[in-house]
This record gives sequence, C-alpha cells and structure tokens, in this order.
Amino acid sequence: STARLDENALLGVIAIQDEHAALQSVTDMRRQTFYISLFAAICAILIGFLFAKQLTRPVRDLAEGAHRIAGGDFSQRIQVRSRTELGDLGDSFNLMTDRLESYIEDLRNAAQENRELFLGTVKALAAAIDGKDPYTRGHSERVARFSLAIGERMELSDEELEKLRISALLHDVGKIGIDDNILKKPATLTDEEFEIMKQHPQKGYKIMSQIPAMKDFLPGMYMHHEMMNGKGYPQGLKGDQIPMQARIVSVADTFDAMTTDRPYQKGMSLEDAIERIKTFVGTRYDEKVVAALVEACVSGQISPGRVKLSRRVQELAKGPRFVAAALPAKSAPATEEPLAV
Repeated sequence: STARLDENALLGVIAIQDEHAALQSVTDMRRQTFYISLFAAICAILIGFLFAKQLTRPVRDLAEGAHRIAGGDFSQRIQVRSRTELGDLGDSFNLMTDRLESYIEDLRNAAQENRELFLGTVKALAAAIDGKDPYTRGHSERVARFSLAIGERMELSDEELEKLRISALLHDVGKIGIDDNILKKPATLTDEEFEIMKQHPQKGYKIMSQIPAMKDFLPGMYMHHEMMNGKGYPQGLKGDQIPMQARIVSVADTFDAMTTDRPYQKGMSLEDAIERIKTFVGTRYDEKVVAALVEACVSGQISPGRVKLSRRVQELAKGPRFVAAALPAKSAPATEEPLAV
C-alpha cells in the first residue's frame, strides 16, 4: 500500500507472503463447500431411499399377495398402512380375497357333494348289477377293494387308485344287457351262451362311453378280460397294449370268482386260488399284479371275501378298515377252474 507525504514524495510498503499461505483460505473454503455438498447429497439420497421404500412397500405387498392367491393360498391378508390410494387399493384387495375364498369354499363343497352323489350312483349301479344274481351279490364291491389293495402295493397315485376303484366297481356293468337266464344259469355255460356272456365288456363300454366323465374308468370295464398273450376278449390285446387298470381288475376279478361259491363250483381256498393264478402269469395275468396280490395275501391283508385297507385307501373307499364280504366264501377243494366272466 502507499501514502502521499507531500507533493513530491510517496511512502510505500511492500508485503511479501508465501503463495501457498496466501491461497490456503481459498482452499479451505473450497473443501468446506465440497463436504457440505457431499453431506447434503447423502442426506438427499437417504431421504429419497426411505421415501421410496415407504412408497413401494405397499405395492410389493400387493404383488406378493396376488402371487399367493395365484398359488391357491387365500389365508393371508394385506396390511397396507397408507392414507393414500394405495391404502384403498389394499382394502379392496382384501375384500376381493375374502370373496374369492368364499367362492372357492362353495365350489369345494359343491364338488364334494357331486363326488358323493357320483359315488353313490356308482355303488347303486354296481349293487343293481350284482343283485341280478344272488351268487354274485357283493362281487363288484369286493373286486374294487381287492383292486385298491393291489394298486396301493404297486404304488399307484391317489388319482390312479380312485380311477381304479370306480372302474372295478363298474367292471361288470355290461351284464345289465345279458339275459338273466344266462346270468343265473346254475351250471356251466354252453359255448353259445359263453359267447353271449363275452359281450358284456362291449355292452358296458357302449353304455358308459356316452358319458364324458367316465372316460378315465373305461379301461377296467372294457378290457378286464384281455390276456397278456393276446387270447382274451373283446379286442385280443396283449402285453403292454392292456392298460394297467384293466390288468389289476382282471386279477382281482378272477381272485374273487375263484374264492366265492358259484352254482357250479365251491369256492377255492386262499392257497389254491393263489397257486392257480400263479400258473397263468405271463399268459393271462401281469406278473407284477400277481406278485402284489400274493404279497397282500401272504401278509394277511387279503383273504377270501375280505380285505384290510390302509388309512390312505380308506379315504378313497370311504369304508371301514376291515371289510367283510356280503357272502363270505366257503373254502373247499376245487374241481374245476371258476373263470371270471
């Protein structure tokens, strides 16, 4: 800086300072400005994140709820704590879930009633078929239970067992179209009469194939007289051409026919029936099905006219665990083979 002493003289002072020291205050100011800006940015990000989380959480909860409903879980409700439109949407979502759950429950009850009505009708029809001949009374129910015991040992699914049971109950439905004089004949059928009797699978198929809901039960009805060697009827199928449902019903049907009294034949003992059936493995009957039958008989689960059902199968059969046949068989040595017809 300078100062005038008089008209001809000036007094001046020169200050010398290090450049770094001179700029330090500016640097400090810039650093402070940077930290303040960084802090403000971090605060803004945190506030934005928290706000976004609060905003998106209800949307995420609604999405998760919709996913659970799509999977069939109607038990939980959405808790949306918001006074905005999202809160209203959550309330509407819960109301929709309540109504859907109510509708689903009504449908389940209706389906159960329909199932019970269907099974009742099937049982009544099977009883009507068996009732045409006092010697076969209870035959269809026994065959169904034998089939269930065999099928469970073969590790069939619940759905397969249910289909097997209905098919076995109705396996002789075609006998409705067979003359009573042939059905009730107290002697061995003639060749001509046997040819007429052999028509009952086709007759049953013709009756039941008109009902779309029966399509899953047709194999056991239509093909339970087919043989593994192709010499059965009505189509002459062989081996794997024969559905497993029909193979099981075939063995169960024959076992019951062998171990119950008929007009022309006393029922076989358990041991005789097993040995007789085993001789036809590979020609008439499937080896695995016969093995399952033998296993059930040896364990005491199956005996002439009766079968012990597991809890799992009881739910399908809707019957007591130990079932006695309407007409228990009387064991006696066999003089000829009572074929299932």
